[in-house]
Amino acid sequence: MNRPRVGITLGDPRGIGPEVTAKALVSAEAVEAVLVGPRGLGEIEDRLSHLTWEAVGDWEPGAGRKLAGELSGRAIERAVALAGTGDVDGIVTAPISKTALHAAGYAYPGHTEFLQSLTGADEVTMMMAAERTPLGGPLRLALLTAHLPLRDVPSTLDVDLFIRRSTIAIEALRGWWGIARPRVAFAGLNPHAGEGGLFGTEEIDVFGPAIEHLGADPDLDIVGIFPGDTVFLKAVSGEADLIVTPYHDVGLAVLKTIAMNEGVNVTAGLPFPRTSPDHGTAMDIAGRGRADPGAMRAAIDLCTRFCAARVATP
Repeated sequence: MNRPRVGITLGDPRGIGPEVTAKALVSAEAVEAVLVGPRGLGEIEDRLSHLTWEAVGDWEPGAGRKLAGELSGRAIERAVALAGTGDVDGIVTAPISKTALHAAGYAYPGHTEFLQSLTGADEVTMMMAAERTPLGGPLRLALLTAHLPLRDVPSTLDVDLFIRRSTIAIEALRGWWGIARPRVAFAGLNPHAGEGGLFGTEEIDVFGPAIEHLGADPDLDIVGIFPGDTVFLKAVSGEADLIVTPYHDVGLAVLKTIAMNEGVNVTAGLPFPRTSPDHGTAMDIAGRGRADPGAMRAAIDLCTRFCAARVATP
């Protein structure tokens, strides 16, 4: 069987994206990689020269954030185009700088929204996954809201949004992870999951009707709604395949604490698999050879697994 062909954007050229990509690909034998990024990366480029390249311009060492943002944006656009024509089966994106992207005129909060715009996807859900954790089972998260100020979460999180984004994540579990009957637990928004309305009513007014709707699916197991300070134990103990979280940090703080070098960002709802290491550009250590490639390796492995599942599905 042919190996999945995955496009890998190299991210901000000032950061650790090129380095962790080079390190991760040393042991990634199950994938055919197509690198999408600028020329002019010096020693890192030499280490990757045996692979297929889709060049998007030239990096000038010491150049500022605008050029870095332009090259990062072009790489994302080119990778999506390759996926759209079937030249790659999925994409892995190395970290970008959001300020650099904005300086170059790309007015998106991050990769997720940029990819949604480029593909025309009606709805996407940001997911996070660590298939290995030191506490036991895998930890998979779906974020009902992502790059949104915390003060805006309660007014944004309505029943319809809850159902749509949860459904996208559940279908990703089935189609990409191969979990036919997912078990899903929900993290409450308020302390103690609202304590019956004492500390907030969102769990009653929004979570309740949405989960009742989702529960009509006969091939879905609803584990329940739990406080945000205990719900993640349901995953690492093997009782839940997915934790649905109401906002960004309630889920990511846990995942990054217990599995920083294994965490993978997954965009569900796109017409192709997309993963990314769950860390930033780490410009403070770029160029020193110290960057840990664990999360990038995990992102490549997971995207490869998803692409293989797509090919195998009639």
